[in-house]
Amino acid sequence: MERVDVAIVGGGPAGACAAERAAAHGAETVLFEQGVPREDRDGLGPDSTDAAGMLDYWIDIMDFDYREIPDDVILRELDATEFVGPSSRLELATTGIDTDYPRFGYTFHRARMDDWLHERATDAGADLRVGTGVKSLETDLRASSPKGPTHTLTLSDGDRLEAQYVVLADGPQRRITLEALDQFTPPGRSVSDHLSPPEANHIAYQEYREFPPELFEENRLKFWWGYMPGETAYPWVFPNDGTVARVGLTMPIGMDLEDVSNPGAYALLEPTDDQLPSGAEYVRRLLELEYGDEYDIETDIPIVEDRGKSKGTETYPISSTRPIDSPVGANIAVAGGAMGTTSAFHEGGYHVAVRTGKIAGRLAATDSLENYNEVWKRAIGDEIVRNVAFADIVAEYEPDDWDRAFETVADMQSPERGNAILDRTYAAGIGATKLLAAYKRRKFSYRDGRYVQLTEDEYFY
Repeated sequence: MERVDVAIVGGGPAGACAAERAAAHGAETVLFEQGVPREDRDGLGPDSTDAAGMLDYWIDIMDFDYREIPDDVILRELDATEFVGPSSRLELATTGIDTDYPRFGYTFHRARMDDWLHERATDAGADLRVGTGVKSLETDLRASSPKGPTHTLTLSDGDRLEAQYVVLADGPQRRITLEALDQFTPPGRSVSDHLSPPEANHIAYQEYREFPPELFEENRLKFWWGYMPGETAYPWVFPNDGTVARVGLTMPIGMDLEDVSNPGAYALLEPTDDQLPSGAEYVRRLLELEYGDEYDIETDIPIVEDRGKSKGTETYPISSTRPIDSPVGANIAVAGGAMGTTSAFHEGGYHVAVRTGKIAGRLAATDSLENYNEVWKRAIGDEIVRNVAFADIVAEYEPDDWDRAFETVADMQSPERGNAILDRTYAAGIGATKLLAAYKRRKFSYRDGRYVQLTEDEYFY
């Protein structure tokens, strides 16, 4: 049987970065990626996809010098993001977090970014087997290895491979992760209970559309909140190259129209609806609402069919849960979306996937994987707390709540409010004070890593 030091399941950002770091630190490393075709890629590649926007401080979280990233990966430099409520608008021109990146952020070509990470891993000496998936993973807790448990991977082609360490990076689908971790949970309990509850899972859909030049906003992201029902359900427009933009949305899986208490309050629902619209129908309605008075949507803002996964469209899962620890005592690390670091609230999690993958690969290669749970919390804990705290606060928001929130934040940004954030908050009135207090309470509730929903000491070996 073939034997390696580190085996990685999944070739998205977490897996590719784990492979690069493990190989760079001298470990014999192999990565398995089942692979899917895309209109904008030659050959197979990772299936995980998102709207592909990067904020300034996310580059620091990825632990990259922004000048390393190839020019053809970056599509548009961004100066701001705009949030549109039912009767309000809010523009943010800064994330408020110190960073070296000189702009608000950028949009990027996801397939090219993934391919660049694969090139880095290959150059470091990792063996990337794209087109070969993993069918199952068995862990031998009583292995005679001086480094502890070993693992046997059964591959899609029937071959088997033994690895000392495994990094599970198979994204929010978690085709291998759930079963692999369930062997370490007590009877009657499953990792699926933590990572795959229906109420925390979302589906995202987007289309590549060619906009008339006069409508194309090249340097800003745009989000519509309070336009469609569901927790963290919202449409967006992301500018790409030329005058092509990605128009998409995220919405909860399994939500029905009967679950909506006030459907008439949502601009993208219609009185004749007998069920919630599909992703494509939501996009059409958004474009009609914004531009339909002057433009024919299908002829003036057409789908660009040579982009994305299939004929200019993409559908992909986002598992918006809180993260889990890894069973490091079994020589297993879980990274990126597989561990629950993605978030529908901020549309994906490429940056935290890259960073957790880097950490997992480096520690596996240096026989230090027992430190993984502690190290990833130091690296991305603040980001996770921000995401889950904000998501909790807005979980029950309805259209009027979004208007009040945007008006409050706009008031807080007003130049006459002073410089200090507390000065701006108190001057903006009781609404701002309540918003800040709610955020602080949520953050405090997740202190000391309490945002982790399955801790290391809950695994059984």
